[in-house]
Amino acid sequence: MLDLIVHDALIVDGTGAAPFRGWVGVDGDRIARVGRQEQDHPDAARTIDAADAALAPGFVDVHNHSDLAAWVTPSMPSTIRQGVTTVVVGNCGSSPWPLAGFAEGVRLSYGDPADVPVPPWDSFGDYLDDIDRLRPATNVAALVGHGSIRSEVMGTERRPPSPDELERMRRTVAEAMAAGAVGLSTGLIYVPGIHSDTDEVVALARISSGAGGIYASHIRGEGRDLFRAVDEAIEIGRRAELPVHISHLKCESSRVWGRADDLLERIHAAADATGDQYPYEAWNSSLSSLLPPWADPGSLPADGPSLDRLRSAVEVGEPGFQSSIDGVGWDRIVVVDPPDERWRGMDMAAIASMLETDPFGAFIRLLREGRETSCIGHAMSAGDVWTILSDPEVMVASDASAIDPHGIGGGLPVHPREYGTFPRAIALARDERLIPLPPLIRSMTSLPADRFGLRDRGRIIEGAFADLVLFDPHVIRDRATFQAPQTFSEGLRTVVVNGTVAWETGRDAITRAGRTLRSRAA
Repeated sequence: MLDLIVHDALIVDGTGAAPFRGWVGVDGDRIARVGRQEQDHPDAARTIDAADAALAPGFVDVHNHSDLAAWVTPSMPSTIRQGVTTVVVGNCGSSPWPLAGFAEGVRLSYGDPADVPVPPWDSFGDYLDDIDRLRPATNVAALVGHGSIRSEVMGTERRPPSPDELERMRRTVAEAMAAGAVGLSTGLIYVPGIHSDTDEVVALARISSGAGGIYASHIRGEGRDLFRAVDEAIEIGRRAELPVHISHLKCESSRVWGRADDLLERIHAAADATGDQYPYEAWNSSLSSLLPPWADPGSLPADGPSLDRLRSAVEVGEPGFQSSIDGVGWDRIVVVDPPDERWRGMDMAAIASMLETDPFGAFIRLLREGRETSCIGHAMSAGDVWTILSDPEVMVASDASAIDPHGIGGGLPVHPREYGTFPRAIALARDERLIPLPPLIRSMTSLPADRFGLRDRGRIIEGAFADLVLFDPHVIRDRATFQAPQTFSEGLRTVVVNGTVAWETGRDAITRAGRTLRSRAA
């Protein structure tokens, strides 16, 4: 007798092949049998009648920031209730080990680091072991972050590493890869990654390459410098001889609106490059990320030539630094958690009017009063978002952290992607006729699983791990908005993680059955 049967389902198996009506049998944590509808299925301890709903492999979110979810919100409701059964963390150059370089990531995702019950791990392996011990709702694979490593070795120094420092960083990457990291990530618009050059990243990426890992990057620019930044990522992959993955593809600012096809063509022309996307027209980051690399948010100039230079860099850009305001405008930058509640949800131009100053002046004031303030930039065009979503070789990824509706895990979300990314992608593809369901599901399942080396995940085939999501393909859609981001999607029925029913419609309780997924090198 099997443990679970899901029958009368439209099976979208994750390969991109045409769906078929059938049933899936689960024994323990694996798929034991897959049959056509006309074939009799064996008995099982539990049977779920799909009633013609779609059954797909659980979605794989390759750009996620739930690094500390196992400690803060292990049930991960905003993630599991999108149908996500595996997350890849350690993105944008920020990983919880070495912990000394992770304080910024803790603040942005979970609030004051002092309030987060996180142990100081002695190794990357200890971090992964702790996740297994705490058993979060989803599976977790982890990249090791270049920014965290650089902070550990060099602090926030604005210079290339010495030979000894570079060797220490190389050894740290090697230790993480041996423990099970699936690759190296960079965040080249954030401190300290912004201070690194291409040669430094290549030297570290070679260590990931030697262990069979990937290189994933939040590149140096997504607006004016988009194509130059993409070329750098591809160059790093070529020189280090490893696969390259470009995070959250977008054409940010009017300088590159309408060039999504050019962006995709450049990536597809590379020897071994892929990318992911969240299907929204706005990004979310810290207000301090708008600063150039030479500006310290803790000691901003008060006046004089330094302030004039800072204004020019922030609003226009300078060589080696792309402005997030140029081609976007202050009126598209919305503050979501300001030091003064009166400004919550207002754009920088409106805040400036309230303060009787200009937007740059308001920006400086907000940074001085709350340097960790988060903001949303409405910087992309719908046409580009749809074009990227239509590409069957681009993965869907949330760029989100797991959030609990009761405020656990950093409090209220600030972007609807926290709750709605994967259902939104399916709904947009369906309603706008962007891409058929089978290749879209492949971009959420087998494509990311294969790219990040997640063995036996992402397909409905016998012998694969039983990560499954049951949903109504005609109903599924996101309901989270920028005004009400903490809203679950509709149309999802059941989520299975490692053979266990983790969540099903009609109940709030989540059964945690996730585990760490380590690289083949571990």
